[in-house]
Amino acid sequence: MTTTDSPTGRRPRIRGRLRAGAAARPAVAYAFWAAMVGTTVPTPLYPLYQQEFGFSPLMVTVIFAVYALGVVAGLLALGRLSDEIGRRPVIAVALLLAAGAAALFLAADGLPWILTARVLSGFSAALVTGGATAALLDLAPPQGRARAQSVAIVANMGGLACGTLLAGVLAQWAGAPLRLPWVVTLALVAAALLALLVVPETVAEPTGFRPRLQALRVPAEIRPAFLRAALTAGSGFAVLGVLTAVTGLFLGTVLHLTNHALTGLVVFTAFACTALGQFAARALPPRRALPAACAGLVLAAALVATALLAETVAPLLAGAAVVGLATGVAVGDGLGVINGGTPPQRRGEAVSTFFAILYTMLSVPVIGVGLLIQAAGLRTAGVVFSALVALLAVGVAAGLPRAGRPERPGR
Repeated sequence: MTTTDSPTGRRPRIRGRLRAGAAARPAVAYAFWAAMVGTTVPTPLYPLYQQEFGFSPLMVTVIFAVYALGVVAGLLALGRLSDEIGRRPVIAVALLLAAGAAALFLAADGLPWILTARVLSGFSAALVTGGATAALLDLAPPQGRARAQSVAIVANMGGLACGTLLAGVLAQWAGAPLRLPWVVTLALVAAALLALLVVPETVAEPTGFRPRLQALRVPAEIRPAFLRAALTAGSGFAVLGVLTAVTGLFLGTVLHLTNHALTGLVVFTAFACTALGQFAARALPPRRALPAACAGLVLAAALVATALLAETVAPLLAGAAVVGLATGVAVGDGLGVINGGTPPQRRGEAVSTFFAILYTMLSVPVIGVGLLIQAAGLRTAGVVFSALVALLAVGVAAGLPRAGRPERPGR
């Protein structure tokens, strides 16, 4: 998840460009990365937790969905928090929540521990995304905002990508696969908390926390373009969610491959390519971005279905790369629509609405896939899901020529 302005859309009073030490911006970026690492560490470990605690594939998808719903709840309830109490406290709280989630996983002796840990991870992701992105923008010189946004994308998606790869490698080739990844995660988070000591606070006059839900609204003038981008990006998020939840199950039960590093590699590829896709969206002409993303989703769905039917890894890895690129392009396009067509004072609620849609589409379909796996088996569930994603992408693409779209400024 990446934002491009203050997460609330309003502009708190920021101290004049701080003469922050050279380590301040890298420290914030590292804290952002470290918090996001912990959110995907469980991905290659799910088959091991299934064996340890005896829950079903459906429960794996529920565990993943709980995390996504935690992100949505965090966005709605705490989206303004870094404007109200400051960037550093919010990043610190996010890191403490990430540490709490890791500690729960480390001590887990049953399903309730895992579910609670995933809720904490969701809140951590929501808080650090808003606080760290805003801090990076605040600390950047006037001519460096675009670079700061790029750093935020790399920290965010890089953390998601590295978490699953790190856990997969450790689980495959080191001892204590359900313990060591969390010990390493705790060490990374502890280092991030120490790094915050060199980061100055950029909100000059915090107003204090005022509990209220973030409004979910989109200006009428951008609503059609917004919805098309949200549906396309949401379809990609749904595929990312299913890949994250069931790749290990597919490799283990269908292909009889228990290589946890391979599971990590597949999901790493998807998230890394999502970051690349957001950069690619900046280079594409606005009218070509969504058609390209829709075409990518159709191709990715075909590749995933091929992997399921042919029982082979290569199309799955290729599908992960393609869906990541397509999703990143759609996310970048949606944020471009918001930034180009929304007044600054309403930008935050539009961004929150965008990501609330995306994370809802990340969580709800994955539970549906879990139910279908239970009823008809993983292969059938995957093929049906792939077909639905392709149909939705085709539907969005078919409406683009008729609807047209406004050009975005600043490209």
